[in-house]
Amino acid sequence: MTSLDSIVEFIQKYISFDSIPMMVGTDFIEIIIITFLIYELMVWIKNTKAWSLLRGIVIIAVFIILAYIFQMNTIIWIVRNALNVAIMALVVIFQPELRKALDILGRKNILTNFVSINLSSGVDERFSDKTVSEIIKACYEMGRARTGALIVIEQHDSLEEYERTGIELDSLLSSQLLINIFEHNTPLHDGAVIVRGNRVTSATCYLPLSDNMELSKELGTRHRAGVGISEATDSLTVIVSEESGRVSVAYEGMLYRNLDPQELKSHLVRLQNKTKKNGDDRRSLFFWKGKR
Repeated sequence: MTSLDSIVEFIQKYISFDSIPMMVGTDFIEIIIITFLIYELMVWIKNTKAWSLLRGIVIIAVFIILAYIFQMNTIIWIVRNALNVAIMALVVIFQPELRKALDILGRKNILTNFVSINLSSGVDERFSDKTVSEIIKACYEMGRARTGALIVIEQHDSLEEYERTGIELDSLLSSQLLINIFEHNTPLHDGAVIVRGNRVTSATCYLPLSDNMELSKELGTRHRAGVGISEATDSLTVIVSEESGRVSVAYEGMLYRNLDPQELKSHLVRLQNKTKKNGDDRRSLFFWKGKR
């Protein structure tokens, strides 16, 4: 029997149209769910260092399949006996990435990706228009002076864990305060400030660095820290580059670079959760996102 005959026999053994069951409604739903999970898994893996490890696993899997096709009994025996150990080893190797993925999954609201439900028109705004103006004013003044800055704005996820790494302030936010904090050679200039509502709660805070391999190599620690905290929480981070003076925003693991004041304002207003006063909330109790 030639190798080609072995391949054909292997395919006929495991793939037979006669053995395919009838599809019902729940089967299609399962296919959609599994497809979505696989897609999310691939996107997550692609943005982490697990991508290179996955390619090595794929190569090993192809080699094992060839071993089954050509009946390499010794290799098959080794694979069967080492399978349980290999699974445990994968869990240990990917432990940081798995923890990160579970954390992201726990924070993600899948329903609101498709449907927006608004049951109340009395939701308080997260911070005021004055705070938005003060942040914008401070960022572009610091940009013109080539003063680096890292401003983390809390949303739903608590940032107390990162506040404890810095110095407590609990001060009303103003552009003068932010500029003075990040001024060169001052005690509080190194690290990030955390903003909750209309107040600066802490300064000189340490943030986790992103390990995203797709970030530009020209970006420094400040930008990687901004992206890192946006991957770990749902906060928004405003970054002022010390080298170029340009302003960027990190949100949901994405970095938006070289923003003008109007673009920065649109990001902040989106985070502001501003209460609508025209009664439109009562008419929009339930609608598909983007389509009334």
